[in-house]
Amino acid sequence: MKYFLDYITNTIKNVTLIINKKHKILAKSIYKFLFVFSLGSIFVNICFTASVQAYPIYAQQNYQNPREANGRIVCANCHLAQKPVEIEVPQSVLPNTVFEAVVKIPYDQQIKQVLGNGKKGPLNVGAVLILPEGFELAPKDRISEELQAKIGKLSFLPYNEENKNILVVGPVPGKKYSEIVFPILSPDPGKTKSVSYLKYPIYVGANRGRGQVYPDGSKSNNTVSNASSSGKIIELEPNKGKGGFTITLEKSNGEQITESILAGPELLVKKGDVVQADQPLTINPNVGGYGQMDTEIVLQNPARVQGLIVFFGFVVIAQIFLVLKKKQFEKVQLAEMNF
Repeated sequence: MKYFLDYITNTIKNVTLIINKKHKILAKSIYKFLFVFSLGSIFVNICFTASVQAYPIYAQQNYQNPREANGRIVCANCHLAQKPVEIEVPQSVLPNTVFEAVVKIPYDQQIKQVLGNGKKGPLNVGAVLILPEGFELAPKDRISEELQAKIGKLSFLPYNEENKNILVVGPVPGKKYSEIVFPILSPDPGKTKSVSYLKYPIYVGANRGRGQVYPDGSKSNNTVSNASSSGKIIELEPNKGKGGFTITLEKSNGEQITESILAGPELLVKKGDVVQADQPLTINPNVGGYGQMDTEIVLQNPARVQGLIVFFGFVVIAQIFLVLKKKQFEKVQLAEMNF
C-alpha cells in the first residue's frame, strides 16, 4: 500500500507540473485536491470490498455449482454450525404455471450476533434454492398480486448465467424475512425437449447470522480463537482503534509468539495464565448457523389429469348403474315372492 501511495503521489506531481509550470499556486492546489481525492477513493474501495466479502452470496465467485458431489451445499464451508431449515412446495405442478416455494429459517429473533466491527446487532438470513433443470424464477408479469404481497421487497438472483434454475437471496433482515417465498415458473415439456413429466428433487440451503470463515479461508470474528501453541501469557494488550486484543505467549524455550484476537468475542484468559495448544482463548460468539434440506415435486402431465378425471367419471357412472340394477333386481324378487 505504501508503494502504491508513493506511485500515485509522484504521478499527480508530474501531472500538475505539466498542467502549469508557471502557476505554482494553482498546481499545488490541484495536487492537494487530487491527492485527497485519491486517498478517499482508496479508503472507500477498501472498506467496500471488506464489507462485501462477508456476504454468503460470494460463494458464486468461488463455485460454479453450489451443490457438491457429496450432496453438501457450499454455504456449509463458511457457516459451520448446524441449524434446521424447512421447505414447502406443492406435491405436483402443471407445466408453464407459477407456484411458490416457501423456505422457513427458524431461530430465536431475540438474540444478537457479533458484527464485523465487534458490536452486537440483529441476524441476517440468506438462502440458495436449487431447482430442477428447466424450472426458473417467475417473471414479474406472471406473479399475482397475492403472491407479490408474500414476496415483499425481496430480490432474487440466478446463481449464474449457466444455472438459472439455482436462485440465491440475501443477506436480508432475519426478523422480517425468516420465511422466504420464491416465485417459481415450471417448464413446459412441449417447448423444452430436455424436460419430461417426472418427479424431480429440490434442494435448499439457508443460513442465519454471519459465517465463521471468509471465502478466502481467513477466520471472521464470529468464531472462537484458539492458542496456536502452548505457553504463558506475558502480555495482553487491547488494540487501539480497531478493537480486539494482542496476546503475547512465551513458550517453555523462551520463544515469544503473538496472537491477534479480533474485536467481538469475550476473552477467557488473562495475563499470567498458562495455556495449551488449541486451547480456546475466547468464547464462541456464534449464535447462527446453516441448514439444508431436500424435497420432491412432480411435473404433472395435464392429459394424465384429464384421463384420471374421465376414469373417475366412468367409475361413478358405473356405480350408479350398479345401484340402479340392484334396486331393479330387488323389486323383481319382491314381486316373485308376492305370487
